[in-house]
Amino acid sequence: MRDTPLSNCERLFLLKAIEQKKRLDGRETYDYRNIKISFGSDYGCCSVELGKTRVFCQVSCELVPPKDSRPTEGIMFFNLELSPMASPAFEPNRQSELLVTLNRQLERCLRNSKCIDTESLCVVSGEKVWQIRVDVHVLNHDGNLMDAASIAAISALSHFRRPDVAIQGRDVTVFSPEERDPIPLSIYHMPICVSFAFFLQGSYLLVDPCEREERVKDGLVIAMNKHREICSIQSSGGIMLLKDQVLRCSKIASVKVSEITELINKALENDRKIRKEGGKFGFAESMPKERITTLKRDEVPVEMTDVKETANDIVNSTETTTEAVPSPVLVGMGTAQIGEGIVNSWALEEDEEDESQTEDRKTDEVMLISDSEEEEVVILHEEAQKSTNTSGEK
Repeated sequence: MRDTPLSNCERLFLLKAIEQKKRLDGRETYDYRNIKISFGSDYGCCSVELGKTRVFCQVSCELVPPKDSRPTEGIMFFNLELSPMASPAFEPNRQSELLVTLNRQLERCLRNSKCIDTESLCVVSGEKVWQIRVDVHVLNHDGNLMDAASIAAISALSHFRRPDVAIQGRDVTVFSPEERDPIPLSIYHMPICVSFAFFLQGSYLLVDPCEREERVKDGLVIAMNKHREICSIQSSGGIMLLKDQVLRCSKIASVKVSEITELINKALENDRKIRKEGGKFGFAESMPKERITTLKRDEVPVEMTDVKETANDIVNSTETTTEAVPSPVLVGMGTAQIGEGIVNSWALEEDEEDESQTEDRKTDEVMLISDSEEEEVVILHEEAQKSTNTSGEK
């Protein structure tokens, strides 16, 4: 399913709002959305939420033969997937242009920046090395996938622990976590991507664009660490940027990278502390508990000191009603009339009921007195019938 393009009205609305320094979600020009980092029960399992954009990352490892060109270095492999669950515009089992671009940027940010010591992943030179596989899955797409993917990948790599090994001759023994404690990866620095959006030929600049803002932007992605070292720069949209604009973006990126790195280190420290103390950890514990129960409501204190005095004041302040209620009128034995001009249906006497029944029977009787073929005469009353009989006898 192809992505639905923006209409001209939506495009003009976005551009007019950006000219007035307003954004759809109410953020300022250089504000990031809220970032939430949570780790799973296994090492190397990380979930990152950047606003409504959600990315899941899983790091795994295995022993493989090394490359012929680098026999003493481990292998880093990155894989990013865009599933239809994240957005209807993503098609399954098909490499789109966006997917290829994100994969290249992620590899350039993490592997080409030499943030991980790959020589420490060598087990036997020329025979066996560790291959670290980083799988990034996009769960929900609401813009700025590159930043969320880079944060999730470097957080999962920092959280990952590989099994310990022992070498005896050419025999390699891999120990389970129960036998020996896993070993963390050797990470030199944390490169993090910061995305910028330019509008109207570079006249306006935004940080962390959302999904709708990405459709009308010319982008610039800067990967940087907290030491103010630029790891990679990627420009998109075909816009010509000036040197001052790039320097301005790099200064903003240095501030944002320092804040995000501190957030990652704090999340790692909290997870390490909980695991050491033996507490509960994982995605289930990181989710907020939202229960709809009556016990969730906060208790409100009620003042009960002067309740009697307050009640007496309310009673005394009320005015007594002087309106007289009409007394019931007795119509007959076992009957009553309540109110003025209102008679209950059950208040009728038995004689009146009998008379009404007999009158109904009389009106319903029909008598036939002639069988002639010419006409038929119908008489409804007995008195008229008697008069006709006497006239016939005469």
